[in-house]
Amino acid sequence: MQIYLVGGAVRDQLLGHPYHEKDYVVVGATPEQLIAQGFQPVGKDFPVFLHPETKDEYALARTERKQGHGYHGFEFFTSPDINLEQDLIRRDLTINAIARDTEGNLYDPYGGQQDLENKVLRHVSDAFTEDPLRVLRVARFAARYAEYGFKIADETLALMTHLAQSGELCCLTPERVWKETSRALMEKHADVYFQVLRDCGALKILFPEIDALFGVPQRAEYHPEIDCGIHTLMSLQQACLADYSLEVRFAVLVHDLGKALTPEDVLPRHILHEQRGVEPVTELCDRLKVPAAIKQLALVVCKEHLKCHQAFTLKAGTLWRLLQRLDVLRRPERVVAFIQACECDARGRLGLEHRPYPQADYLHAAIECVRNIKAQDLPAHITGADIGEMLIQRRIDALAQLKHEYLIKQQPSF
Repeated sequence: MQIYLVGGAVRDQLLGHPYHEKDYVVVGATPEQLIAQGFQPVGKDFPVFLHPETKDEYALARTERKQGHGYHGFEFFTSPDINLEQDLIRRDLTINAIARDTEGNLYDPYGGQQDLENKVLRHVSDAFTEDPLRVLRVARFAARYAEYGFKIADETLALMTHLAQSGELCCLTPERVWKETSRALMEKHADVYFQVLRDCGALKILFPEIDALFGVPQRAEYHPEIDCGIHTLMSLQQACLADYSLEVRFAVLVHDLGKALTPEDVLPRHILHEQRGVEPVTELCDRLKVPAAIKQLALVVCKEHLKCHQAFTLKAGTLWRLLQRLDVLRRPERVVAFIQACECDARGRLGLEHRPYPQADYLHAAIECVRNIKAQDLPAHITGADIGEMLIQRRIDALAQLKHEYLIKQQPSF
């Protein structure tokens, strides 16, 4: 029995990239042998075992054969006679097909180390096209390792394009697409994921609402980058640079979907695009089974983001109603996330990436302003429905005073 560390842990060790999980492959063993040593079987489709102490995953060396459609359409074969090279050849990329034995020796039958050195994401074999999920995985790896300068090999991108054209992507379950996408969104260069999917033709199949943004013009005085798709990816870059949450990053990704539905005769203006965006955002979230909290923030950012940009011009009553819709009293963190997404929108524009966004400080002050006004601070004789009315009026008055103070600060001094 030989045990090898494989996949991401070896790859990231060689790159000096942080990693958390360790996966092992076991050559020359049977399930019975591992169970006898205390390993716990967990795999249904193929033999995977948990180490009795570390709980790391140990998989028996295996080969596989395509039997149907999608990433579930595989038949796996395990045997003590299957060697390491046979196991590694079934992996997606050469950089993921490197193994290390218990003494530290590397086994690299498919040139993974050379591709690491050359910063290339390259498929191991033409069997790559048997698994449509690999399109998403390679796009995610491209996003993860963009900071190191990695690029996808032309021949690998060609196979990804072939997969996109084959109809196999439609066999992926919504849960799997969301799982890969949510992981990609949390990478430092999440925008690369969506650009790669567009480059290989997968974006229009899996995310048609986002793909439709590319080629749609905007007014250059507000959007020097002009293209709505480019603006979307630039805004997502801002969310990544700020290390914002998954909820914020997804909201930024879909905040302008309504612009793809703007009638051509009014372009490059996008009047009422916020309202038009509600339907495609809802459809995208429902199709991918996006978690409810993420969907809720995405919808509110889609509907309300222009009001955040216009915060200084809003009347106190209008601002209060906006904060109410954002659930400021029960969920102030949701308002903070909303502000973060809007800030990314404002800075996701060519040449304006570092522009000030004073609306953020103003709205953070507004959050504290209204939350500091509580029922127990009202006069004792105020009762019943009058309590709610007075609370609203006091909050509106406080917001009016806050606006007055902010406007005074912005006036030039002589």
